Amino acid sequence: MISLAKRVIRQVTGDKRTMALILFAPLLILTLLYLLLSDTSYIATIAIDENKLPPVVVSALREQEVTLVDIDAENLDIEQFLKDNKDIDAVLTATGSGLSITMYESSTKSGSAMKAIQDAIASLNPAGQMQVSFVAGDPDYSIFDSMGYAFFGIITFFLTFIVSGMALVRERSSGTLERMLMTPVTRIKVIGGYTLGFSLFAVLQSVILVVFSIYVLGLHTEGNVVWVIMVMLLVAIAAVSFGELISIFSNTEFQVVQLIPITIIPQVFFSGIIPLDTIPYHLGNLCYIMPIYYGCAAIKEVMVLGHGFDYIYPFVLALLAYIVVLGVLNTLALKKYRKL
Repeated sequence: MISLAKRVIRQVTGDKRTMALILFAPLLILTLLYLLLSDTSYIATIAIDENKLPPVVVSALREQEVTLVDIDAENLDIEQFLKDNKDIDAVLTATGSGLSITMYESSTKSGSAMKAIQDAIASLNPAGQMQVSFVAGDPDYSIFDSMGYAFFGIITFFLTFIVSGMALVRERSSGTLERMLMTPVTRIKVIGGYTLGFSLFAVLQSVILVVFSIYVLGLHTEGNVVWVIMVMLLVAIAAVSFGELISIFSNTEFQVVQLIPITIIPQVFFSGIIPLDTIPYHLGNLCYIMPIYYGCAAIKEVMVLGHGFDYIYPFVLALLAYIVVLGVLNTLALKKYRKL
């Protein structure tokens, strides 16, 4: 088993593209997510009719970080105005019953404009503002900070699955696996060797991804980083085992890719990006058969809630059970290539 693991390690390290996919692609993906989902310096543009709005509202808006454009709302088709002027994020006008906000579409740009208007109105009556607090997390966190734990699990599982699944199919298509099974080596050692070999790269990927995210991108974590790395390692090993199982039933590398929409992508929806209790028809319970859920849930307990091993051990045990079950299935599945 050790010799097989060494051979896997030599093969992977000798393939520059595979090494890049394992070690550098996660950093590139996470950096892009950071740039896309972090707090933006965008300044919203709001059109107002200064003559119709109360002066205190106009003054409060000027104190916000927004660009104001004066318009004559009474003689203007606001909807057509927004269609013709896409640089305007919102139009604030006065009506008989109060204020009216019109936006072209729901987006982060219109959200910035809406927040500026709400802050301006709230500043007019500080005594009436509602105190809002969160038990976990921080309202000032960016989307990247809030969802980073899910990206960890998704990126690690997906890329490790691709590498391990493709590698084993390549071994079969080249006849290496069949020749190996003609020797006295047992099926357990074959599966164990592949899993052990790819697990080394899973360790490297997990450490690099966590260190880069926290100490370079500034991703916030409440708990111990060591627990995060441990969980990501288990997620990667589960992905290796899952990739091995899929590859055993695939004749070509393209068939592995074809199975991604029904084996990997559905798991993304149960990773925590969407609150599971909001999914209708109790479909959120499907998460319990998906390894990504256990990994992301454990990482969330550590990074967002600041909990330790006493909170994440059920998820760790579930991942270990998943790895064992997949290992048994992989060993049994190899019977189609050799009967002992």
